[in-house]
Amino acid sequence: MSRLPDLEGLALLAKVAEERSFVGAARSLNLSVATVSRAITRLEARLGAQVFNRTSRKVALTDFGRRLAERGARMLLEAEEAETAARELSSRPRGTINLALPMSFGLREIAPIVPEFLRQYPEIALNLHLSDAAVDLIGEGYDAAIRIAALPDSSLLARKLRAMSRFIVASPTYIARYGRPQSPSELNVHHCLGYAYRARTGTWHFTHENGEQVSVTPTGPLSVTNIDALLPTLLDGIGIAELPSFVADPYVIDGRLEVLLPEWQLPGGGLYFITPSSRVRPARIDVLSDFLAAHLSRRA
Repeated sequence: MSRLPDLEGLALLAKVAEERSFVGAARSLNLSVATVSRAITRLEARLGAQVFNRTSRKVALTDFGRRLAERGARMLLEAEEAETAARELSSRPRGTINLALPMSFGLREIAPIVPEFLRQYPEIALNLHLSDAAVDLIGEGYDAAIRIAALPDSSLLARKLRAMSRFIVASPTYIARYGRPQSPSELNVHHCLGYAYRARTGTWHFTHENGEQVSVTPTGPLSVTNIDALLPTLLDGIGIAELPSFVADPYVIDGRLEVLLPEWQLPGGGLYFITPSSRVRPARIDVLSDFLAAHLSRRA
């Protein structure tokens, strides 16, 4: 015999006692009469005592059954109250969200909009984990993550927030010193700076506007685990780097960096809001997803 109490049997006992019939209990719970009857029979066998006296016309609680039904009714009421409270919690945007996100992107684009989110949802608290290293959402206890990738992990639920372009860039100083590469293959003789957490390994894959494809494995004097750490060396004219648009754009606009090989495209990526696979998500996760989609899509 299982040591776990027969909670279903106790709840059905209380319901049959309340309705004073198996049919009434089955109807109120949207169950078959046979299901209710089997549960009561199982409970009686488990306890070794009869809870109902049955006749062809009616059922009546035994003294043992009456005492047990009273306890079952209290248990059923507490369970219903617990479910009601849980539904309220899950439907209201409240509680703590543990969110993992890339450091550079988080500092540039997430941190500035956090105050607005917290004002809008005062019952939500955010724990932001800023790191370029990929995290195991389920294993490390995160509710969600923001990832910049060519493709999201298929085992998770992913909402694309916007497209994310990448460019090969260099400073005017570097170009004046070493020349401007005219094709991806020429990058093999240039000083290329590396980023350890690239989603597509250490190879740069290029596609020309005419369809030609070339892959290059760059080498150079510096590799980092955070994209911002490349900028001083890049701006000083020591190397070439691949940068996402959210990092490169301000420097390209003001002329401190130039886009190289503009007729060659790197694989298109995206910005994704990732959550563990689940049919039901707390309201706090849904409102964060909607908030980020609304604010980050404006910056595409």
